[in-house]
Amino acid sequence: MAQTDFLLDKGRYRAQVARTDAELAQCHALRSAAFRGGAPDVDAFDARCLHVMVHDYQIDSLVCCFRVMRLSSGAMIGQSYSAQFYALDALEHFDGPMFEMGRFCIAPHAQDPDILRVAWGAMTRLVDEAGVKLLFGCSSFEGTRAEAYLDTFALLHARHLAPSRWQPRIKAPAVVRFADSPSTQDPKRGLANMPPLLRTYLMMGGWVSDHAVIDADLGTLHVFTGLEIAAIPPARKRLLRAVAG
Repeated sequence: MAQTDFLLDKGRYRAQVARTDAELAQCHALRSAAFRGGAPDVDAFDARCLHVMVHDYQIDSLVCCFRVMRLSSGAMIGQSYSAQFYALDALEHFDGPMFEMGRFCIAPHAQDPDILRVAWGAMTRLVDEAGVKLLFGCSSFEGTRAEAYLDTFALLHARHLAPSRWQPRIKAPAVVRFADSPSTQDPKRGLANMPPLLRTYLMMGGWVSDHAVIDADLGTLHVFTGLEIAAIPPARKRLLRAVAG
């Protein structure tokens, strides 16, 4: 992977890879606020990842960050963060480099949709430089009450399940099976309650596991999400690369 510090500028935002201890500390602080109510959010996977930060220079503030772990092929997927929660045996046969995106968060005060666009533009640059064929990760839902997301889970089950050849199997002790969601749920409400990151994955042709994991440690529900780069519609690829420059 090319060790590019600077990734892109768009308007008031700059995306770059964190290189200094101070920059990494900024990412950890935003993650801590987003996922742990201010308690430290550091784990053993951090050392193996690139940490991408999106800075708003108009207010001199970090507004988004995420981390990326590169795996040379599916044979390495057991080393991923996601493999703690999902049985990913099927993806061991995936032929090609992978990226795992994790700990994606946007500062609560930052509502500009350009932030998400810049983050995806930065990811596009990294994916193209590394020749990545599959992007995956855990898409997080706030809280652990499955009842709040039954519309979304029904929508995912009806329209967005992974191909059977890649489908993650249950591994975690506490899960919510999408097949158990009532089929009478409202798709519009389901889409509205979907995390923006997951919605973007799906707009590009992504797919999900058939269940959500109840993560008591982070206080979230999360869903394994995959995106095969070759499956992204050409028009969407053009839009992403236009942002990536």
